[in-house]
Amino acid sequence: MTQESVVDALIRQRIRSLRLARGWSLENLASRCELSQSTLSRLETGHRRIALDQLVPIARAFGTTLDALVETADDQDVVIRPQPGHSQGLTTWVLSTGDGLNGKTVAKMRITPDRPHQLGVHPGRDWFTVLAGIARLELGERTILVHPGEVAEFSTMVPHAICAHEGPVEILSIFNHDGERAHLHDAPHAAG
Repeated sequence: MTQESVVDALIRQRIRSLRLARGWSLENLASRCELSQSTLSRLETGHRRIALDQLVPIARAFGTTLDALVETADDQDVVIRPQPGHSQGLTTWVLSTGDGLNGKTVAKMRITPDRPHQLGVHPGRDWFTVLAGIARLELGERTILVHPGEVAEFSTMVPHAICAHEGPVEILSIFNHDGERAHLHDAPHAAG
């Protein structure tokens, strides 16, 4: 099978899978992208050559980009093998690659009680969920205990620190670019 036919097969499979995942018939998709049902059927089954002028309205109908519709699968990008980054009282595993999910970075952190207590401020918002232990969120003048399964989201323009409460705590965090720079500056990036 040639590289072109592998890519074509992937695109055909994506179109059909996206259509079925939304519960759309060929008729529904046809009306959304202004192509005929027979054209869409032949595209999905491989009986018609894929053309750019057909893919653009199909991508638009699904609410995605042309790039996302035609990007090739790369098995090397599937598994992330995070390497731990260490500083006093903090171990960080970066769980996303490159720019992360839509410019966000996902990190797992293990915080111990010996982590230095420093309130920080930076633009943006922080989000974390507690996986194990209890997190103590110092947020301005407030102290908030966050238990396993609970989530905290807050403006990072308020002085803040995430600490361990009565023992180690493990959290999963999502940072925007500003949060990544503020919190992960010493953590190694995940190896892909």
